[in-house]
Amino acid sequence: MSTGVTHPNLDDWNTVCCFFRLPQLFSTCVAFSLVADMGIWRGNIGNWSMSIWCFCFAVTLIIVTVKFFDFESHFPLFWYNLSITYACYAAILCLLASVIYSITHVQFLPDGPLRDRATAATTLSCIASAFYAIDAFVWNYYWPEDIPCYVYTLPALLKVLETFVAGVIFVFLSNTSLYLHQPALEWCVAVYSICFIPTALAMLLKLGDWENILPVPFPIFQLGLTLLSVLLYISALVLWLLYQFYEEFGGQPQWSSDISCINDLICTWIQRLAVAVLTAINLLIYVADLVYWARQVSIGTEDQPRDF
Repeated sequence: MSTGVTHPNLDDWNTVCCFFRLPQLFSTCVAFSLVADMGIWRGNIGNWSMSIWCFCFAVTLIIVTVKFFDFESHFPLFWYNLSITYACYAAILCLLASVIYSITHVQFLPDGPLRDRATAATTLSCIASAFYAIDAFVWNYYWPEDIPCYVYTLPALLKVLETFVAGVIFVFLSNTSLYLHQPALEWCVAVYSICFIPTALAMLLKLGDWENILPVPFPIFQLGLTLLSVLLYISALVLWLLYQFYEEFGGQPQWSSDISCINDLICTWIQRLAVAVLTAINLLIYVADLVYWARQVSIGTEDQPRDF
């Protein structure tokens, strides 16, 4: 990849994107401020949502700063690929925060200023998600045909989904009481980490066009990595289900057996179930990824950018 190449289409989009990033900064900043000012009423879900809005605001501010000082001219293609990828993640994160915060917290607040603040924050989070989504998809119309863009391929979408679902799993695993009492469940947590790091690394290699530094062809590397992830996720799914929901292994088969579920919508049992469902979803995504790379290795080709 040439680090000094620019393209007029990309320059045009850099001008257009300012109209999207300013609302992104405003929406995430105000949403964060509204919930932060709620004090003890913001709850754990509010703190989690605030961390998402704060992260999106900070990264967007960095992107705007890099553009303002023209730092991206030193590594243009890597920066543009990274910016699109970030926009995809930010759109999903803000949407997730909006849905979870409204369902699990806002509707239980009493009518009044506090609920109005929380509702306004949720609305602004939805607006931010919409602007991030526009930011990600409109790139496709400005991206030049002669320059590869990894983000617009099927394997890139699968990688985004794999890492995103794993990130949501980590949120639930912040409750260490879910797994610290059982070595088999600790293994499940290790699996999520083991699979997440190489997947993120593979994305970074492709975004930076650095896959040639690998000692093996990139499709073979991806095939082996994905196969390992599938096997590990199968073991994690089986162990998580056995040790969380079967009485023979110390689990709780019904939500009613968890006393905390009477007054808490996201009680420990629900969190266990959420991790199980997310593990199954990510396993299916990894299987789809495995099928894709098996096909590419067998026919000796790889999806070209912009084919998705």
